[in-house]
Amino acid sequence: MTHMDILIIDDEKSIRSATTIAVEAEGHYAETADSARIAEMKLKEGDFNLVFLDLRLGEDNGMDLLRDIAKHQPDLPVVIFTAHASIETAVEATREGAFDYLEKPFTPDQLRAILLKAEKASRTRKKIVKLENEVQELQTQVSTQAPPSTFESQEPAMQESLSTLFRAAATPASILILGESGTGKSVISKAVHEQSHLAQNPFVTVSCPSLSKELLESELFGHVKGSFTGAVKDKWGKVHAADGGTLFLDEIGELPLEIQPKLLRLLQEKEYERLGENKTRQSNVRIIAATNRNLAEMVEEGSFREDLFYRLNVITVELPALRQRPADLLLFANNYLSFFGKQVGRDNLQYSKEALAALRSYPWPGNLRELRNSIERAAILAQGSEVEAADLPSTNSLNALGTPGTNSLPSISPGSRVTIAELEEEHIRRVVETSSSLQEAAEILGIDNATLYRKRKKMNLE
Repeated sequence: MTHMDILIIDDEKSIRSATTIAVEAEGHYAETADSARIAEMKLKEGDFNLVFLDLRLGEDNGMDLLRDIAKHQPDLPVVIFTAHASIETAVEATREGAFDYLEKPFTPDQLRAILLKAEKASRTRKKIVKLENEVQELQTQVSTQAPPSTFESQEPAMQESLSTLFRAAATPASILILGESGTGKSVISKAVHEQSHLAQNPFVTVSCPSLSKELLESELFGHVKGSFTGAVKDKWGKVHAADGGTLFLDEIGELPLEIQPKLLRLLQEKEYERLGENKTRQSNVRIIAATNRNLAEMVEEGSFREDLFYRLNVITVELPALRQRPADLLLFANNYLSFFGKQVGRDNLQYSKEALAALRSYPWPGNLRELRNSIERAAILAQGSEVEAADLPSTNSLNALGTPGTNSLPSISPGSRVTIAELEEEHIRRVVETSSSLQEAAEILGIDNATLYRKRKKMNLE
């Protein structure tokens, strides 16, 4: 049975109460409104799957509200129930956009039949939307070609990791993907979802370092109006959005310790509460988590819960860094050049001998993300039919400031003839490299985790 959030609009308290009890007995969640004004407010703030609407709302006209819903939320099914039902009323309501109608008083079996019909219609709509998205994606691929796959590999270690992931895709087990930033963890997580039994359901991503603790908790679990400063209306979180599908937690090593017990409860019990609300809710999600940090060390330090670590650590794979995949480097470099060359109308682009040597000697600390960005830029800026070493921004900057093929740091220091932005980037890079964690680096820099995350992302230092 698909979980639905239902709004019941009726001016009779007894009807609202009875319908709520019957709806929740079927495993759904219900909210109520006794007037058109309250209903309109809740429809703006909430995300409902079904509406029950009385055509007689005291001084309000239920038919006007039906027309308004049909105009602004045409995909939201509305079931009319009224004590004044007739064939004429039902036909008129259907003509105005009603999904079905139910005459009061109604039995639990009649209500259950309506709910099952609405669930079936909801599944059909999701399939139609998915097909439309797939058609649009295919059209885009035909016109621009798909970007090179992250899943090609001639390296045994990478092949083994991919094999493990795609075998695990068919199971409901939690998956933990380890690896440096830029190794393709988020892309591969989406591919695992698409190869799983949940492929027809949502894939929802939460970036753990990108928000403060309070905002991240709201992003995950949602909140009710007034639960914290700035919570001006009720909000559903990503856990609700991912119900029945996959929730991808990117950089879970940055998840605040205070939120970890709530995630553990979601994993174990499939239960959670929105911020500021006592009502327990259910969400059946499959968790895929990724991190570039050593969670086992964090457990020993006390910054990551041991029970959560073991709950996540059911299926664990590590994606090797690009510098550990020499057999794949030129494969990706050639695929990216072919792809971006065609995008800019230059199908004949090749690498010069010097460019190939620079590609091989550079350590690619940003992994596939850095390689892709560098070659996209090179395809645009190359002046002839060959990409030269000078066209590759990453290798070129290292050649100018350090030694190719080593991890030596560029010689930027206060007083160097560089911009403030370059100086800041180098300072952040050095502090992060010499810190045991991003939390420690943020403390040294005098900024919070979210600010450090945004700066690293902007500077492509992830």
